[in-house]
Amino acid sequence: MTDRRTLIAGGLAALLPLRVSAQATAERFPLWPKAAPGGEGRAIADQWVKRSPTGGADDIAWPHVATPMLTVVRPTKPNGAAVLICPGGGYARVAVGRTGGGIAREFANRGFTAFEMLYRLPHDGWAAGPDVALQDAQRAMRVIRAGAQRFGIDPAKVAVTGFSAGGHVAARLAARASVRVYDPVDAADTLSARPDVAGLFFPVITMLDDGVHAQSRRELLGTHAAGAGWQRRYSAQLDLPADMPPTFVAANADDPVVPARNAVLMYEALKAAKTPAELMIFERGGHGPPAPYRNGKAVPWMDLFVDWAGDHGWA
Repeated sequence: MTDRRTLIAGGLAALLPLRVSAQATAERFPLWPKAAPGGEGRAIADQWVKRSPTGGADDIAWPHVATPMLTVVRPTKPNGAAVLICPGGGYARVAVGRTGGGIAREFANRGFTAFEMLYRLPHDGWAAGPDVALQDAQRAMRVIRAGAQRFGIDPAKVAVTGFSAGGHVAARLAARASVRVYDPVDAADTLSARPDVAGLFFPVITMLDDGVHAQSRRELLGTHAAGAGWQRRYSAQLDLPADMPPTFVAANADDPVVPARNAVLMYEALKAAKTPAELMIFERGGHGPPAPYRNGKAVPWMDLFVDWAGDHGWA
């Protein structure tokens, strides 16, 4: 079971104290034209819970997802680039609201069209099992590219970012974009699911014992959690493809939830694969963004990612 502390930690990405633009506009729509694949014969219903009794109306998490969604936050001055955001929740739930969270709006403040993803969870019994979130992530990238004209974006400048367990979703999307995990449903599925650049923040990466976040492994792999073959298959740092996109990885050394070892393992694998990569290990911050410096100044973690990704053609 997920206790309250783990729930809050797993969803910190939605609570970052970032600047919010009142002018940014958001809309929400389903990923799939009909029911999501693999739910036939299963009674799965959308369910959300408040993350805190004193939290705002949109401070919620989803322990059950029947209808995966994208919430797009449009900037007032778009720069033509887009980003898919994969929130966390330890694969026990997805910590994301309906109106666009702080990270999405901060990206929009900087000119990026931001897409927050509500993805499905393996424990609901979908036919794809541990690949169900990868199905949604691949579909999301294709839907974003298919709507390039509508959203005013360049389909060759679409990044993925992931936070906590969402970092595992994002890493697997980057590494397994060409693996067919669902049957095409419309013209969007003829498009590439490969992100042009990836950003992984305090991410879950490995399913092996060295550095594992036990809850994510248990929720993702279920009855197969102890299986060596399953652990290897779903460790995002293994078997990276030759076309792995440039990847930025960041974590905090004092993270008490997801060990920073995950970020190190991913960086080492990226370098071994000769993939352009950057690693940031901040001293303090726990399971969330890096803590401010002692003088009160914020650590510019998003600037570091945006500027580095710009060097690799994104912005």
